[in-house]
Amino acid sequence: MPLDGAALQRGCRGASVTTARQLCRAEADRFREAAASDQPVTIGCTQEAPLFSELAADIAANAQVAFVNLRETAGWSSDARAAGPKMAALLAMAAEPVPPPPLVTLESDGVILVYGRDERAIEAAALLKDKLDVTVLLTRPGEIAAPRVTEFPVVKGTIRNAKGRLGAIELIIDDYAAPLPSSRASLTFDRGRDGAVSRCDIVLDLSGGAPLFPAPDLRDGYLRADPGDPAAVLRAVLRAVDLTGTFDKPRYIAFSRELCAHSRSKIVGCRRCLDLCPTGAITPAGDHVAIDAYICAGCGSCAAACPTGAAAYALPAADVLIRKLRTLLATYRQAGGMHPVVLLHDDAHGMPLIDALARHGDGLPANVLPVTVNEVTQVGIETIAAAFAYGAAAMWVLLRGHAKHDVSGLRRTLALAESILAGLGFGVDRVATIETDDPFALGERLRAIAPGEPASRPAAFQPAGGKRDVLRQSLRELHLAAPQPVDVVALPAGAPFGAVEIDVEGCTLCLACVSACPTGALGDDPERPLLRFMEDACVQCGLCKATCPEKVISLVPRLDFRAATMPPRVLKQEEPFHCIRCNKPFGTRSTIERVAARLEGRHWMFTGDRTEAQKRLDIIRMCEDCRVAAVTEQDIDPYGAPERPAPRTTEDYLRERELQREPKLPQA
Repeated sequence: MPLDGAALQRGCRGASVTTARQLCRAEADRFREAAASDQPVTIGCTQEAPLFSELAADIAANAQVAFVNLRETAGWSSDARAAGPKMAALLAMAAEPVPPPPLVTLESDGVILVYGRDERAIEAAALLKDKLDVTVLLTRPGEIAAPRVTEFPVVKGTIRNAKGRLGAIELIIDDYAAPLPSSRASLTFDRGRDGAVSRCDIVLDLSGGAPLFPAPDLRDGYLRADPGDPAAVLRAVLRAVDLTGTFDKPRYIAFSRELCAHSRSKIVGCRRCLDLCPTGAITPAGDHVAIDAYICAGCGSCAAACPTGAAAYALPAADVLIRKLRTLLATYRQAGGMHPVVLLHDDAHGMPLIDALARHGDGLPANVLPVTVNEVTQVGIETIAAAFAYGAAAMWVLLRGHAKHDVSGLRRTLALAESILAGLGFGVDRVATIETDDPFALGERLRAIAPGEPASRPAAFQPAGGKRDVLRQSLRELHLAAPQPVDVVALPAGAPFGAVEIDVEGCTLCLACVSACPTGALGDDPERPLLRFMEDACVQCGLCKATCPEKVISLVPRLDFRAATMPPRVLKQEEPFHCIRCNKPFGTRSTIERVAARLEGRHWMFTGDRTEAQKRLDIIRMCEDCRVAAVTEQDIDPYGAPERPAPRTTEDYLRERELQREPKLPQA
């Protein structure tokens, strides 16, 4: 493949850039020399990564070596001679440090339950019995030959419910029964019972029925195969053998419960993450949600959709991914690249397609910059906004032709990004998905892209802070770099930005919305009866709308770029009512006067003697301190009110109904 050394040097400023023809063979000494220099080394080849890692370990235990695939992503392409800026950008991005995520530990003692219908489950168990502690559970079995020697338990039953993960799986089994030891030609089972509980480390499901867990291929410790496919069964058996011991998995989501806007006072507001989680790892837990790190499979949909930043992705964190994009796009521009298109893909699906396209087709275009992420569904609006602010001309997300899991969260994110980009003058169709399992279809689609013009004044900001802070930074910089930087962009329903509007006439300033607001977007004033709103803090969770007793609140999804610098906006303000005794302000005039008007002459406590009724009515117009003083100082008899009407009972209603049914006699 051709190498443009000058473009590499322009892009990777300050670095020593060298090219070779056989670095892993005849020129291996050049690598040894670089690895011994105590400087970080980036190798533009992944095929020989094991060899280079071995050589580096022989030279120095702390050698810093990174790898990037330049051949399949750039060099093996019909545009290879123009791919110098792209190679420089990929090399620079690979050198960006990525801190390791925190880990959680799973432990398995190798206790496995093989769940099936017939002898095929027993045959699979026979392959595992020397390695694992095996039990076979047969659901509604037919005739099963009785074994000559019982090498592992074989019982019957049907799994009603399953929960847990590798090392801690709990099953509820109905019709559970063990075979009688006197079984002769075939197993004869004892009388079954429901609700039996079984605990194990691993489940091998060969029942051929519905999976026991949501997103079954993402549940650690749960293996499932079609019993009619011997090769699939054998693969599952081999995987099960390896599931003994201690395993570390990333804690994919960093969760801050104090930022969660799920609910307040048992009223549900935001449930975006609950609706998107494919594994059921997220559950309500009072005012917030709880994320089970042992069940979480790392799709990142919750983090991408979380409006407050309570759930943030950690593999890598949003600011780390954005810094990689910053380096990628800045280096590409410095090396002379034009119209960069960012292609986000995962390693399991995207990388094999790119590899096949490079080996058997025209490869990727020179302006398509591939970026590998753990899961494409982790991409949030902050990442897209930052990419366009840094100068991306388009962004495409590579998906499977037939999605294995729900990608509706990603589609909503892209639709939101499309609305923002179109509103700021970037044009339409600047961010979208490519859904294919065919490498040649991928190549055709990429070469058909008309990316449009990137931002004329690309940003250079360094992302910092939490997820919500990075989101604000990215949007602010996108607005500054936009072709048409309008102040307000209308957004689709469900967007995490917007305003709160109220019907001023119907609002009583009860301030229930203030206590319900989880982000402090709605506030009051301890000195005056008013309701104020900070749009920059609003995440459109809807708790204020659901809490409002008068139902006068409405949500307006929009993105106002002035909100970050604007003071709080007063939605409603009233004059306070002054205590008729001490003149202390309390409550609102409209509320006190409305309550007094509704009670005067209507409620049984405010009828009868006019003087006594007026005294009681005046107490309503006093502050809390003066009410106590008035009751004790004035001659107000708490028992002097008119007799309270007797409560109506069922008998009263039945008696009235009978009287209405009685025929009226004609009068003489």
